[in-house]
Amino acid sequence: MEHKAKSKIRLKYSGLVAFVSKILSLATGLAFALMIARSTTDQEYGIFGNISDIQGYFTILAGIIPFWTTRFVAREHSGSAKTGLIANVIVSIMLAIVYLVSLPFILLVLRIPSAYAIVYAIISIQILELYTLFALQAILHAKQPQAIGYGFLVYETCKVILGFFLILHFQLGLLGIVFSMIIAYSIQIMLFFKVTIKELGGSFKWAYLKEWLKASPINLYGVVGTIIPSFPLILLFMFSETARGYYLVAATIAAIIGHSIYLALGLYPKLLSKTNVADVSTSLKMVLMLAIPMTVGAIMLSDSYIIIQREDLANGSIVLPFLAISSLSASLYWVFDTIVMGTEKIDEKAKIPFRQLLKTRLFQIYTLPYIASAMVIFATFFVLSPNVAKTPLEATLYVAIITMIANVGMLLCKYIISYKCLAFKFPWKSFAKYAIASAVMGILLFVIPHPTKLLLTLLVTGFGGITYFTILATIDKETRRAIRLIINEAKLKLSIIAPRTLTRNQKQK
Repeated sequence: MEHKAKSKIRLKYSGLVAFVSKILSLATGLAFALMIARSTTDQEYGIFGNISDIQGYFTILAGIIPFWTTRFVAREHSGSAKTGLIANVIVSIMLAIVYLVSLPFILLVLRIPSAYAIVYAIISIQILELYTLFALQAILHAKQPQAIGYGFLVYETCKVILGFFLILHFQLGLLGIVFSMIIAYSIQIMLFFKVTIKELGGSFKWAYLKEWLKASPINLYGVVGTIIPSFPLILLFMFSETARGYYLVAATIAAIIGHSIYLALGLYPKLLSKTNVADVSTSLKMVLMLAIPMTVGAIMLSDSYIIIQREDLANGSIVLPFLAISSLSASLYWVFDTIVMGTEKIDEKAKIPFRQLLKTRLFQIYTLPYIASAMVIFATFFVLSPNVAKTPLEATLYVAIITMIANVGMLLCKYIISYKCLAFKFPWKSFAKYAIASAVMGILLFVIPHPTKLLLTLLVTGFGGITYFTILATIDKETRRAIRLIINEAKLKLSIIAPRTLTRNQKQK
């Protein structure tokens, strides 16, 4: 039976809540990154990056069932939330066992010292947690995307508090880092369970799971395509642990630009319930409004951002501009992916004909990463040869440039594919305004002295942000509307909280 319901998701509100939560969590995220960078040796820092790379291969199935869960929950198919969660937990148990069994072989091939075996083994717990989180986030994405933002904030806050004790106070090193993340994930999972409890009603539906598993090869095909690009980082780690460290400190900052995608978090469930071209334009504007200045800021202050993490890797600041542009490209083509997935109607009636899936544009966007990865891996093998890359920094720089070129190419291809799905208008006028305001901000950041201390760097970053929004608010009326929206929402929340507080105080008296 086909279910149709008008989406109650507020596109701008859900996006703003998710993004603001992400930005607020940046302070704690940066603090945690600094704890890691300043409490580990070069070898340990490189190994921490490698742990993330390895983990990615064992969480490769984490998003397959949740992909369909979001679509079924958004279209209000009863029992789909419970089915998705239980199924993903079962998959996580199987993958954690596979990981533990294959761990000795992994350590041997990558020549990782046996002293770090316990750290790699504990990662199996994270595998269980991540599969559970993916399932719960899929449910929230369909109904309450803003709640995902709150979860980010809770996770980051708990992680840094735990890190303070386990990493700095008890000096547990990599063990402290891993345990901090595991406990913080557990708290986030408990929060998401509380929020999704109403959606987890109904019975487990084998019929849904059968359809999802039948279609899972196409999802696995897509997920593998997103994991393969991390293989060059494995090669970089094998070339030099220091090279992987250079990449990690730059990627930590570049990843912040990727947070802009959360401004479009509500687009996917909105398109699933009802296709509206205006929603696409709104989402693109929101992402561009912050992704562009964040990219410019990362490029202009690249030296400062690297130094505050690892002063001994300061000369790696040359890597950050390329990864920043790469992250900007990835943020935009994420929106284009959302358009393709949101407008696809093949599973609208809770049936998924696999053969027809191969003829959809969904299959096309899943195929693109394979083409890009083939070229990237070949190029990486070439640049990491002794005759090309002479030093760890050179190797890192070449890999960053290759990654940037691949992501820009993906951006152009996915734009063409998504436009064929839905003839939307790219907001070129808004893009130009964001670029102008970002350029002025960038010039100011370029000419002022670049700080080397954390507090001063944050102050200069804040100065750049204020400059950007001041200029943009002057030339763009939509920005002024967005500011008013934020102010009005804040007033509304305060007006709700204040009476409750007053009531509690009166009861106490």
